[in-house]
Amino acid sequence: MKQYSSTIALIKNSRGIYGLDTSIGCSSGMETPGGCYGDCYAAKSAKLYGYDFSKTVLRKFTSEKHKREIVAQIDKIKLDFVRIGCSGDPSENWDHCISILNVIARSNKEIVIITKHWTLLTDQQLQYLSTINVCINTSVSALDELSQLQRNLAQYNRIKPYCKSVLRIVSCDFNTENIEGYRMHLIQQQLFANEAVIDTVFRPSKTSQYIANGIVNTKVGVFNGHKALMSKYNRKTYTGKCASCKEMCGVRVPVENSFHNKRSLTKQLTLDVSQNKTNTGKNEIHFR
Repeated sequence: MKQYSSTIALIKNSRGIYGLDTSIGCSSGMETPGGCYGDCYAAKSAKLYGYDFSKTVLRKFTSEKHKREIVAQIDKIKLDFVRIGCSGDPSENWDHCISILNVIARSNKEIVIITKHWTLLTDQQLQYLSTINVCINTSVSALDELSQLQRNLAQYNRIKPYCKSVLRIVSCDFNTENIEGYRMHLIQQQLFANEAVIDTVFRPSKTSQYIANGIVNTKVGVFNGHKALMSKYNRKTYTGKCASCKEMCGVRVPVENSFHNKRSLTKQLTLDVSQNKTNTGKNEIHFR
């Protein structure tokens, strides 16, 4: 398979998002066959073009001239932000990510970072993030393993005193007649009870385990102007071009008391699913 280039580049995708990935490929996510939820869209795209997504490649500047060129390109884009974490997760190497941020922070755009926190930011790194214009999207889903979900919710809250922290929820239309679907539905409700959340639609493949096991409901809808199989929780969730999006990856999402220590709004997510039915026919869910 082909290997990715190690030269960093500003790339505009089909939705009109400008990405500057500090790494490409995702060895951490690909420890699960198929990537996150068994259906990583970036991994599927990489496979289509013959690239090995299971190997993370750090992307670097080649010269001082290259640095100036990238900053100039970012300054000229028509969106309010540039995004890191389109086809890789910067958390696989935060030191490297911050070395790139040191360069592009001089641009006139906000920097959006999308991450699943495979490794955790240090206190020193968070202190640095507090000095630049950055919005961190912590990617979560009720599909996550509970240990991973709790870790990422803790990071979402930990980041708040330092920079804008947004919860990026990969949501689903869960089948509440299914025991596991109902359990995940309740978790998802808790996720949306947090502040500064954005909703992204789960786009499973037809062979997804979640479809086969009856956990999610799906319909064919329109995503980025094309027909796509989706599990859509909220019919109003935006699935079009980036330029018309109201949330802009969290850049335009208001945050109350931003950058101040506060009590976490996130509830304990340890769940038990009882095999006993309630009088409504639903399985009881016990929070511990």
